[in-house]
Amino acid sequence: MPRAKLFIVFIMLTFLLFTGVAGYMLIEDWNLLDSVFMTAISLTTVGYSEVHPLSTYGRIFTIILIISGVGLFFYALAVLSEALVEGQIKGYFEKKKMRKAISNLSSHYILCGYGRLGLTIARSFYSRGLPLVIIENDPQVLARLNENRYLHVKGDATRDETLEAAGVKRARCIICTLSSDASNVYVVLIARSLNKEIFILTRASEMSVEKRMIQAGADKVITPYEIGAKRMVLAALHPTVTEFLDLATETCDMDLNIEQITIQPGSEMDGVTLKEIALRERTGVNVLGVYHRETGMSIKLSPDEKLYGGDTIVAMGAREGLKKVKELASA
Repeated sequence: MPRAKLFIVFIMLTFLLFTGVAGYMLIEDWNLLDSVFMTAISLTTVGYSEVHPLSTYGRIFTIILIISGVGLFFYALAVLSEALVEGQIKGYFEKKKMRKAISNLSSHYILCGYGRLGLTIARSFYSRGLPLVIIENDPQVLARLNENRYLHVKGDATRDETLEAAGVKRARCIICTLSSDASNVYVVLIARSLNKEIFILTRASEMSVEKRMIQAGADKVITPYEIGAKRMVLAALHPTVTEFLDLATETCDMDLNIEQITIQPGSEMDGVTLKEIALRERTGVNVLGVYHRETGMSIKLSPDEKLYGGDTIVAMGAREGLKKVKELASA
């Protein structure tokens, strides 16, 4: 609305200018320069003397022109004030609404850095409908986040107050994708000190930094260049396997996903074997592996593989089937 009103002000000002010039040329028979000058000093009310003595009709026309110019000035001032106040109020309420939305989150995910890597990660989370809060301090990036209405916090991720504003104490996982390894290490240290249970995933530009990040409190360290190189080798040697992994992990057209599901104590899956629970027959989901909290990961599964509360299964199947498995695994 303010933009439309500002456009109207511009049209009205242009109309007054042309009307003033044309009026002096027709009424007083002045040349173009004198008419433009008289119109300008009348609309701006600067108080200069008349270019030439005015006739009675010329004076009446000047009075109308001055009143119109003053009225347009106050109208333009009101429009500008409205635009300024509306923008500030709108920004205030949007920030307040976002802070409230973030404060209501729990077991959510936090992404530190919305660069090229962070952008890809965010898209994957949003496509799955998962709650994600982005921490960023670049004004241009923040403008895009505001435009897309993504939950975000403006600030430095290496500061305690910024992480707390993102709800790090209630979050399930924090992902560090800052460009500097030193910054990522610092975020890991702060996040671990604020939340002992949070899962911390961070990137490392060099493999030599991985050990330091683990020591700082990271649960998992990813080296994008190493992962990319391994993926390219796999694509060159086993392209069909790569295509299957793409479908299983980042499928859009096919309803196929791989997820980890933790078995809750007392649930229907607690204390039974894979044969007894019959997930494939009941849900169409295949169990690829089981992480036993006592013995670790098991991928050589037999029908007699027993499941216990606290174990985590790696399952592949359709979204609806995985949803049913989560219901069976919940207490």
